[in-house]
Amino acid sequence: MKNALLASTSTLHGQEYLSYLLPQIAELFKNCSEIIFIPFARPGGITHKEYTSMVQKAFKNISINVRGLHEFEDKEKALKDAQGLFTGGGNTFLLVDKLHRNNLMISLREQILSGTPYLGSSAGTNIGGLTMQTTNDMPIIYPPSFKTLGIVPFNLNPHYLDPDLNSKHKGETRETRIKEFHTINTQPVIGLREGSWLEIKGDDIILRGTLSARIFKVGQDPLERESNSNLAEII
Repeated sequence: MKNALLASTSTLHGQEYLSYLLPQIAELFKNCSEIIFIPFARPGGITHKEYTSMVQKAFKNISINVRGLHEFEDKEKALKDAQGLFTGGGNTFLLVDKLHRNNLMISLREQILSGTPYLGSSAGTNIGGLTMQTTNDMPIIYPPSFKTLGIVPFNLNPHYLDPDLNSKHKGETRETRIKEFHTINTQPVIGLREGSWLEIKGDDIILRGTLSARIFKVGQDPLERESNSNLAEII
């Protein structure tokens, strides 16, 4: 039975890292004394050790120990032995490349499908979908495959932004980009606004937070679904 949270972001404006989501994280990992953090999305500027240290500081508030996956020589075994799993944000191309090249994508998926609680934020949420092709990130590296975990039957666009009607910028909006994706691809895409997350329990996919989500399907006008909607019912 899947048990996961997929959050649009790790940090809201003016708040500490993960603070807005800590009560839900504590509930997700209530049976865990320690979790494994996957730090591979962060490109340069901060080491895996430093990134993990930031997560450890946040998780001290809920009395859960954190170890970084980079610490383990046998990373596949570390995933299989983990009480809980968290993949943080950064660059989705880099994250997907690292997971595929280290043969970890399948192992991670198997653990989540078997019921190991999973938290994703930003890039860690992107990989919860069928593919990573609706990320906002720069393609700084070319991963062996765009295929990701597929723990939800659609793609995700974390940090979804609505068009600014007062802006003079003439570049493409997020909605335009997602519609471009649908000229070739068929899976639905969920635009997750900041402060929103998906709560996955078995086959249920419940939108949480105070904001609605934008739902994109091929050949249809975008839909809005309010918080507490079960998105599994419309996909």
